[in-house]
Amino acid sequence: MTATAPAPFVARRKRRSTVRIASTSILYALLIALALVYIYPFLIQVATSFKTDPDAAASPLTLVPQTFTTEAYTQLFLRSDFPTWFKNSVIVTIVVTAGRVFFNSLAGYALARLRFRGRNAVFAGLIAVMSVPAVVLLIPKFLVINTLGMYDSYAGMILPLLVDAAGVFIMKNFFESIPASVEEQARIDGAGTFRVFWSVVLPMARPALITIVILSFQGSWNELGHFIVSTQSPELTTLTKGVAQLANGQLSQGRQYPLKLAAAIIMTIPVAVMFFLFQKRIMNSSDGAVKE
Repeated sequence: MTATAPAPFVARRKRRSTVRIASTSILYALLIALALVYIYPFLIQVATSFKTDPDAAASPLTLVPQTFTTEAYTQLFLRSDFPTWFKNSVIVTIVVTAGRVFFNSLAGYALARLRFRGRNAVFAGLIAVMSVPAVVLLIPKFLVINTLGMYDSYAGMILPLLVDAAGVFIMKNFFESIPASVEEQARIDGAGTFRVFWSVVLPMARPALITIVILSFQGSWNELGHFIVSTQSPELTTLTKGVAQLANGQLSQGRQYPLKLAAAIIMTIPVAVMFFLFQKRIMNSSDGAVKE
């Protein structure tokens, strides 16, 4: 004989299953609606970049161009200074990212492991710099760059960005999470401070380094204020300055929405690719550092 569940129990289980399915469906519907709210402006941007100027002005919110054209991209690359802007942004971003990875790591390790006079004061100054809005430092930054003779040059664009307080803070906290016992064996074998840092500790800081790479790449690629106060030559214009001039209508006649949105899309692609490639490795913990 097989036991059968009571009818009330079966009914309750069916009701619970129905309620669970309904609540899950509502939740997914809300998430899809929220995703569409965030994605729809980007889709409009992509679609508009392939429209003609009259089409973009007449139907700015439609996702299907009446006349599909790549004229905006052709004009950007062949009949404007956009390639120069792109080249300058690539040069500055690569150098600044590499510099921040190296110098932020050195400074973070020094604050985390080395004991020297004024260490706490240096860290307090680091926190103070992080709390100051960047716009407040634009005029002092211009005065320093101009006094040192670096105005309107790659040196003035790159050198002030090689170290940032947030990156040093991230690296310091990560190095402090690594047990000091990891370094003891290397010191017993005669390794110096820099050798311990370079060969032992730094390879273990890969998650923090990837975080610094992403933040530095994004920050230097999207930087605008610093480039405004450090350069004036058209030959040194970066993407952010160039696209800002496009948005203000200084380089074009009329609205020219496809041209402006095509420039914005191209500017967005490198940062998006960088983030999606490394997003799973941001600030993971250093498991397996020491065997108990």
